[in-house]
Amino acid sequence: MLVRLLYASRALDTSSDAIESILQQSRDHNPGTGVTGVLCYGGGIFLQALEGGRMAINQLYGHIQRDPRHKDVVLLQYEEISERRFSGWTMGEVNMNRINAAILLKYAEMPELDPYSVSGDVSMALLEELMATASIIGRV
Repeated sequence: MLVRLLYASRALDTSSDAIESILQQSRDHNPGTGVTGVLCYGGGIFLQALEGGRMAINQLYGHIQRDPRHKDVVLLQYEEISERRFSGWTMGEVNMNRINAAILLKYAEMPELDPYSVSGDVSMALLEELMATASIIGRV
């Protein structure tokens, strides 16, 4: 059973070293658990989509909720899926500070990442647009 989970959180440390540490931990751990996904970050906010088996995703989300690097962790969307959308990345990344502001304005009131103020569907549409415009970087 495959599921997709989308959540938002606020970063306690927004340094590039802290973000790289989160990405590297994901890239090291995810292949062994079958988890794939993408992490968007900007303005101290994370938006992350996780895909994989139901148990693996739920265990990972529980870990994220307890992770001291995150606060205000909010579940935006959770669904059973028939196929992955982010299968190409153990953890892809998008630095929203490098994205054309028009993409953000298409989905929000202001040109900034704020998944707290939009629906889960809107956040997922933003991720799909980022994928379509080749804005997601990373490696399998």
